[in-house]
Amino acid sequence: MAAPIKVAAISGSLRKSSFNSGLIRSAIELSKTSTHGIEIDFIDISNLPIINTDLENQGGVAYPPIVQSFRQKILQADSVLFASPEYNYSIAAPLKNAIDWASRAPNVWAGKAAAIVSAGGGFGGGRSQYHLRQVGVFLDLLFINKPEFFLNAFQPPAKFNSDGDLIDEEAKIRLKEVLLSLQGLTLSLQDKS
Repeated sequence: MAAPIKVAAISGSLRKSSFNSGLIRSAIELSKTSTHGIEIDFIDISNLPIINTDLENQGGVAYPPIVQSFRQKILQADSVLFASPEYNYSIAAPLKNAIDWASRAPNVWAGKAAAIVSAGGGFGGGRSQYHLRQVGVFLDLLFINKPEFFLNAFQPPAKFNSDGDLIDEEAKIRLKEVLLSLQGLTLSLQDKS
């Protein structure tokens, strides 16, 4: 049996009961129960300093230790799962900050398969996903095209509980489809290398 693919999962929301973080937690649960061959590591970005290149190359160290640890986790992953909330029609600042730190030379995003999920009002975070895809072009991230996953978190019936955990079974099925597509793209890229 082949080793599972390693997925670095990042939520752009720092809120404790974040619906977007809830999507990541649900993806982890699915990877353990019904989506075999995937191992998801939820990477906390809340303590990353705001990107400032003055913090680089201090005391003979390329990056602050917390940044270096984050970069190493991305480097060791086979693929990336982003949960991208939408703030003002775009990517949330914490997520953009993490993306920027990992893009510093050498760019540790390059060549990785990626997927995006989001939850929110209206379009369910869709505009942030399209901006993230644009950023991904420069980063050399290879996003799955389908299925797309946008979830209107406020439209009945309830999608999340008060802790931000995904409770909607239809959404879980759609999330599983995203994970399977990410797994397929990741394996395809590995076969080509």
